[in-house]
Amino acid sequence: MRVHLLAAAALIGLMSAPALADIEVGISVELAPPPLPVYDQPPIPAPGYIWTPGYWAWSPDGYYWVPGTWVEPPAFGLLWTPPWWGWADGRYIWHGGYWGPHVGFYGGINYGFGYGGDGYRGGRWEGDHFAYNHTVNNFGGTHITNVYNETVINKTTVNNVSYNGGSGGVRAQPTQTDRMAERENHVQPIGAQAEHQRAAQADRSLFASQNQGRPPVAATPQVAHFNAPGAAAAHGAAAPAPSAPPQQQHQAPQAQQPQHPAPQAPAPQPARTQFQAQQPHPAPQAQPPRPAMPPPQQPHPQVQPPPQQQHPQPQQQQHAQPHPDHEKEPRRR
Repeated sequence: MRVHLLAAAALIGLMSAPALADIEVGISVELAPPPLPVYDQPPIPAPGYIWTPGYWAWSPDGYYWVPGTWVEPPAFGLLWTPPWWGWADGRYIWHGGYWGPHVGFYGGINYGFGYGGDGYRGGRWEGDHFAYNHTVNNFGGTHITNVYNETVINKTTVNNVSYNGGSGGVRAQPTQTDRMAERENHVQPIGAQAEHQRAAQADRSLFASQNQGRPPVAATPQVAHFNAPGAAAAHGAAAPAPSAPPQQQHQAPQAQQPQHPAPQAPAPQPARTQFQAQQPHPAPQAQPPRPAMPPPQQPHPQVQPPPQQQHPQPQQQQHAQPHPDHEKEPRRR
């Protein structure tokens, strides 16, 4: 009971605090954010920390990567809902992250490490302590006692898409549970998270224009310490940057369009085979008269040339005519 009272008091105190100016709200950009980089999770620094995944933030100089890091929650019972980009009215809208009793909607983005696009399966609160899913988190050399094993099944498509909606974006809609979580009391990102984002914006190597979507520091075990032991660089990102998934989805229907002519292409082929099959039928009709005429002309002039050279020729033609006539009659039938 005391734990719940402490959590409630912390919520009331944090909700009364002014929102941090560095955590942007309502930013809209015409350019899509780059794909999410691939990286390893650094080891947890101590028990009680919760993983917050990295994300692409925006500044006047373009997109820059805010490395994922371990953060101490502001109060017992609070979970982190990651920020996300969503498409609306022809622009990409920024939705800031927050702390709350439940994980809300974050665009269906698969950030990994328990944030598979729906809720968080990397850990859970059990009374006054946080228990970790051993199948998701990297403990390193830290001794963690509150551990459980639970297989994580991704409900969304595993890809590097970093935004919801628009061309090539994730097609996810908030569930009823997500809407209930959105109506709960939320706690703004703490000061350490704001400092972490400021440090990322000050590091030019984390800008997408500099690293081509592969930040040299994709995750760090300590907030705002990008050179800390255990910091992880990006393995890579989907290429080309934001347009790879959209082109694949748009090319899919284009790939289907040639499939419609494809069945039409074989259609003429059987037609051609039918025509070719019909050609042999007229071919024998035209050929029999040609072989039939030369045989009678060749044998008769060879057999009766000496006795009758002039008269037998018309007689041979008369006698030769009934033969083709008999052949013509069945053809007329």
